[in-house]
Amino acid sequence: MSNNKVLKRVLGLHDAVGVGLGAIIGAGIFVVIGVAAGVAGASFLVGLLIAGIVASFNGLSSAQLAAVYPQSGGTYEYGYRVLTPWFGFSAGWMFILSKLSAAGIVAIGFGSYFHQLIPYFTPIEYSVGAVVLLTIANLWGIQKAGIINMSIVLVTLLALLYFVFSGVGSINSQNFEPFAPFGMMGIAESAAILFFAFTGYARIATLAEEVIEPKKTIPRAVIITILTAIVLYAAVSLVAVGVIGAENMAQSASPLQLAALSMKTPAIGTVITLGASTAMLGVLLSQILGISRMFLAMGRRNDLPSFFNSIHGKTHVPHIGIIITGVLVLLITLLGSFEFVVRSATFTILLYYSITNMAALKQPSGEQLYGKYIPVLGMLGCLAMSVSLPFNVIVSGLVLLLVGFVVRFLVKKIEQNR
Repeated sequence: MSNNKVLKRVLGLHDAVGVGLGAIIGAGIFVVIGVAAGVAGASFLVGLLIAGIVASFNGLSSAQLAAVYPQSGGTYEYGYRVLTPWFGFSAGWMFILSKLSAAGIVAIGFGSYFHQLIPYFTPIEYSVGAVVLLTIANLWGIQKAGIINMSIVLVTLLALLYFVFSGVGSINSQNFEPFAPFGMMGIAESAAILFFAFTGYARIATLAEEVIEPKKTIPRAVIITILTAIVLYAAVSLVAVGVIGAENMAQSASPLQLAALSMKTPAIGTVITLGASTAMLGVLLSQILGISRMFLAMGRRNDLPSFFNSIHGKTHVPHIGIIITGVLVLLITLLGSFEFVVRSATFTILLYYSITNMAALKQPSGEQLYGKYIPVLGMLGCLAMSVSLPFNVIVSGLVLLLVGFVVRFLVKKIEQNR
């Protein structure tokens, strides 16, 4: 084993796009669109477009920064370099908390879906097995993990395309009426909910240290990922509303499965359940990838214990970070996700992207690939959506941030006394 300081650049454009899509096409498209339909009716399709546009602004800001600072850590790194260490740490800490919590939820989701396909083991046994196997896959090396991820993403994409083609002939225009029963406020709230479904593209920036020609590859990968996701989400959502209506979607925990039951295409129900299973696997794989790289970045600056700053000599991966990530996700999966952390996830994500836009705005004009308007619009989008958050969500997010600064203080003290 080695303590090399730099990861190996092996990810090409298609690998980076695969990581982004694997992170985005998950619980959002299989679950969250039902929640959005509940707050906006069929007009959540407009909210989807708004969310995609705001995500695009944020994505371009991330891409602009990653092109100049192609190191692991994403906004943690940009916050440190362009703003202040306080902003950098805030971004990194919030990323870890929200993604660990999300990984536990996704692992549980995979177990429940896969159990429907093969009811041999219990759902929780499938969940545990997925965490263990994907942790091992990450330890094999980023290239092997990338191949597994591309295979998972391909199955999910094919399942969703089968859903779209199966349902397009069954769309009933009456299911779009009333279109906006909750008015503009409903559309705005659905946009805020759906925005979080798009945020997986940031995983590309978090893995920037392992991307070949990052200045060229990362902006392209982010743009391709977001555009693909918007088109796919729109097509799937349009068909789902057209087949069963927004009200039925809102009442189901698995709206695509419900819509599939109304279709006559052979094995459509099984295909969608398989697609949901692989979608959860893809997100879980990308969460372990992203969290472990954030551990590495924060270990380098002693914001977390320095043992995280370890890279395996043969596989060139942050093996300590991967193992600890796997253990933490396993614990959250077994204990059930911590509701306190989950509720504050919306705030943490908005804080993370606000810091991204602030850093992009402060970059020298020569480094700004898209000018100042993009980060300004991204910042305004984040602020507009944060207004709709409940007060207790904001407070819980601030409490978690305060806990993070206490942890940082203690870690710094311990590292200094060694």
